Amino acid sequence: MIVVIDYGAGNLRSVQNALARLNQACLISRTPQDIRQARAIVFPGVGAAGPAMTALRERELDRAIIDAIRRDVPYLGICLGLQLLFESSAEDGAQCLGIVPGTVERLRTREKLPHVGWNTIELTRSHPVLDGIDGAAMYFTHSFVGVPGDPSVIAGRTVHGTSFASAVTIGRAVAVQFHPERSGDAGLRLLGSFVDNARTAA
Repeated sequence: MIVVIDYGAGNLRSVQNALARLNQACLISRTPQDIRQARAIVFPGVGAAGPAMTALRERELDRAIIDAIRRDVPYLGICLGLQLLFESSAEDGAQCLGIVPGTVERLRTREKLPHVGWNTIELTRSHPVLDGIDGAAMYFTHSFVGVPGDPSVIAGRTVHGTSFASAVTIGRAVAVQFHPERSGDAGLRLLGSFVDNARTAA
């Protein structure tokens, strides 16, 4: 069972529809019990860090997510779902999940923010979920980026005036700053690899 986390915001239906194109059902849920029983988790990211963390804590989803990642349950974080893995965010001064050492900062660039539109991914190391997307164009919409304290977690980078981490991985947890569900065939390839990886984990 793949659980798509409902934290009161997010592009839930877009993710559900993209998975359906891969013939993969999912459960949209806002209960910690479902997350604890999930074979894989998708965190669809839209919104701001502060309200999102408040919603996660109010629904006791934060601890369930942390526990699942520590048990090596496959996790795919999308956009905000990447940023909330870090310790804290400059957006709203939010304290986040603390899975990835480091902070989330406003992208330091002379280019226009938010960074909206298509941009390419340069993989810096391999991961089963990311294999095959090196050089692919993905769809972005964001102003903040994760800045890992340990650069070894970075698996992909993108340039928008300056280079930033657009993919990070820890074990079976993969998080991307772009939106694969809105990124055409390349995005579907990533989602398909995530589904395959989840089946292997099961």
